Amino acid sequence: QVQLVESGGGLVQPGGSLRLSCAASGGIFRLYTMGWHRQAPGKQRELVAAISGGGNTKYADSVKGRFTISRDNAKNTVNLQMNSLGPEDTAVYYCARERAWPPDGRADYWGQGTQVTVSS
Repeated sequence: QVQLVESGGGLVQPGGSLRLSCAASGGIFRLYTMGWHRQAPGKQRELVAAISGGGNTKYADSVKGRFTISRDNAKNTVNLQMNSLGPEDTAVYYCARERAWPPDGRADYWGQGTQVTVSS
């Protein structure tokens, strides 16, 4: 049974930074592509960033240059460093184990989500 547990969300002012973390258990972590998705109120869930088992990365255009995804295969964790945050980044962020590389937005396992709110 794969479990994904996110942490690190919260309230941040515009221009600020947050770091999200996801701890995975079950399965062979290093074999799988991991991703971060987000869903804002009234909008569809979107893939924000993904990282393959070998460390290749992919970002949504809206976050390129501001967000960085990383993973530690020894600790079974995947992180999302978010800088220069704006109100448009407000959403629930979900950690996911993607079905494939390159990712197409479909995932086999999801975390429970963590709220990120960007507001002054």
